[in-house]
Order: sequence, then C-alpha cells, then structure tokens
Amino acid sequence: MTQIQHWAVFLNNQSNKQGFIEQLLSETNLPAPFKSLKGLNGALFSKLALDDFIEEEVRHDLKLLTSSTSQSLQSMSSGERKKALLNYLLETKPGFLILDNPFDNLDRGSQSQLKEILYGISDHVVIIQLISRSADLLPFVTNYFRLVSNELIIIKDLSLLESKKTQNFRGKVPEPLDHFKYSHENLIEFNNVSVRYEQKPVLQKINWTIKPGEFWELTGKNGSGKTTLLSMITGDNPKAYGENIFLFGTRKGSGESVWDIKKNIGYFTPAMVDRFKGYHSLENMLISGLLDSIGLYIKPHESQLRLAREWLALLGMENKKNSYFHDLSLGQQRLIMCVRAMIKHPLLLILDEPTAGLDDESAALVVALVNKMAAESQTTTIFVSHRKEPQLKAHSVYQLELTSEGSVGKVSEIQNRN
Repeated sequence: MTQIQHWAVFLNNQSNKQGFIEQLLSETNLPAPFKSLKGLNGALFSKLALDDFIEEEVRHDLKLLTSSTSQSLQSMSSGERKKALLNYLLETKPGFLILDNPFDNLDRGSQSQLKEILYGISDHVVIIQLISRSADLLPFVTNYFRLVSNELIIIKDLSLLESKKTQNFRGKVPEPLDHFKYSHENLIEFNNVSVRYEQKPVLQKINWTIKPGEFWELTGKNGSGKTTLLSMITGDNPKAYGENIFLFGTRKGSGESVWDIKKNIGYFTPAMVDRFKGYHSLENMLISGLLDSIGLYIKPHESQLRLAREWLALLGMENKKNSYFHDLSLGQQRLIMCVRAMIKHPLLLILDEPTAGLDDESAALVVALVNKMAAESQTTTIFVSHRKEPQLKAHSVYQLELTSEGSVGKVSEIQNRN
C-alpha cells in the first residue's frame, strides 16, 4: 500500500495564498508538485470559510455547521467553531484537505485536540498545510515548500526556516504631544468581580490590580473570558456596573462616561483593520490615532505631522508616509496599527492578538516593537495572545483558568522567558 504524501507550504507576507488555494481546488490548473491530486475532491479549512458559514447563519438562518445543536456559530469559541467546520468537511469525504493556518486563535489545549483529529485522518486524507508559524508544523508532514508570490520553492532543510534576527528599530520611541497626568497608585482594580450571562458563569471572583507602567500578558483558553474582562476595562460591558471595579482612579458607575474611560486607552485587535478599507495614507492613519477617529477629516497641525513622521522613521517606513494603508503587507499593517494605538502614549495600551495570522518574521517584528514601546514609555501595556511569543518581555502574566463556576485569575511573574 502506498503511503499517503502530505505537504506543508510555508507562507509569508508576499505569498499569493488565495491564488494558490484556487489552483489547488481547480480541476485544470493544479500546481506541478500537486498533480497527483487530480480527480480528488478537495475541501478548505480556513477562517474565511468559517466567516462565510457565520454570515449564512446570521443573514439566512442557515445552520449548516450547527444543525445538531441549538448553539449558534457566533456564540461558540474559536476551538468549537473550528471543530464544527472540520466535522462538516469530513462528512463530505474529501480526498484532500487544505488547512489554512488551522491553529491560529486556538489555545494550546484546543491545538492538541485538533492535532489528534488531523493525525487520525492522515492515513486516508491528503493534508496540505498552509503555515505561517513554523512551530505549528504537523509532525506527519514530510514534504515542504515555500510560497514566494506565486512560485513554489522546495525546502530541503527545515533549519533554513529559522527566523532571521529581528531588526533593531532605529532611535527612541517618540515623545507624545501631550503627557497624561495621573497620580493614583493603581491604574485598574478588579476586586472579587464575578460575571455570568443568564445561567452561565464566565468570571468568578476576579482580583487583578494593574499599576502604572506595568507590562502584562493576558492568557487563557478559548472561552475563558478574556474578551469579557477586556470589555469591562474599556467600558463596553454593562456587566461592570455594580461590581467593585476602579478604572483610572474612578470607581465604575460613579458617573463617568464611556469617553472618560476610552480617552485613556489605546486599543488594537486585528479585526479593526477592516475599518480602514478606504484610501488612508500612513501619515493620516497615525494622526487619526491622536484623534481617536476612523480616518482623518481635518487638516492636521504641523506638530501632528512631525510626530507621525517620527514614528514612521522608527519603523523604517518614512519613505511610505503617503502610501496607502491597504497597499501594505499584513505585517506592515500590524506595525502601523500598533503605533496608531500608542501614538498618544495612553495610560493603557491593549493589544489583543496582534500577531495572529502573521509569519514568524513579521510576528517577531511586532513583538520587538511592543517590547520597545513598553520599555521606553510610561504606558501600561496588556498583550493578549493564545500563543506564547518567546521574545515577549512582559513583566507578569494574568491567566484565566476555566472552572465550572467561571474562570478564576492567576498571577505569575516572568523571570526569564527565553
């Protein structure tokens, strides 16, 4: 019996991933190394495929992935959604399965479960893993390529994939135009905070004190309540009312507005990129961070222009100040969005999964930038990630641990990450 061959195709910012996927799923235009797939039906396991199913469910009440449960896709964790999609695809009995970064946004437990399932089907389904982070490589894959633009290049030595040394950003982090004045001992305080949605407990007696200038990593399994916790900090969750929470020196519910909270915060999550689909120059993108606006609709001051250019120089992108944001690579977009969140040196910077979907080199650049911003400013930083970024230099970790009564919080100090 011939052993089934499996492939890994390593991606970077220049890879034409969508074009490659379309080739694999075509009957007539298969890439040369994959001619053996001719005649086999293929299936795509990807975030975009999941988004399409979610849209069908929301707009047309068509529950293709969740027909056996009353739960909606939107209410599921990332791990539950991906398991539902995989089960659905396997019911079609595909000859080959394209996995587009299958472990993105999954905690380590969910990753292990998914790997077990994939190993179990690897004896009868051809696996083509599209991969951005080398640590995600499936152990049963033995054929390796790199996709450079539209060209497949064979990889004979996996050690050549080790990340290049991260570049040093030139110069110091630029000073803000105005400094936030803050005199309280603590920035954020959660005191025995519990949250439940209807009958489902989410958070249980959370105690977390964040002081000015600290650098935190927030972790926890899918569905552990990280989003709920963050939304209480940003003022977006009404569940915070009535709880013993202090935000920027003021007890929650004492008459403050949402704007009173948000003006102190710089925030970025990859989903925000979709808001900037117009013709926004990099210069205007950064200045809009000073104004907390989506786009720039006023003539900027000379001081604002100068500050934006200083940040672009730090990134080595000063020659791109008039370039459009949507023309940048994914890694460059993330750098710009992190700077946009930081440009006013907020009291609190929240970066929610800023490295999700990036290749190793781009993720290392984002982490290096975050480390630099935290070290060279008074801004408190919370870095949220399912993935352990080996070079992240956070001082402490706040980990949410699931229990039957809701997630509890655990604080640990980081002595040495490397």
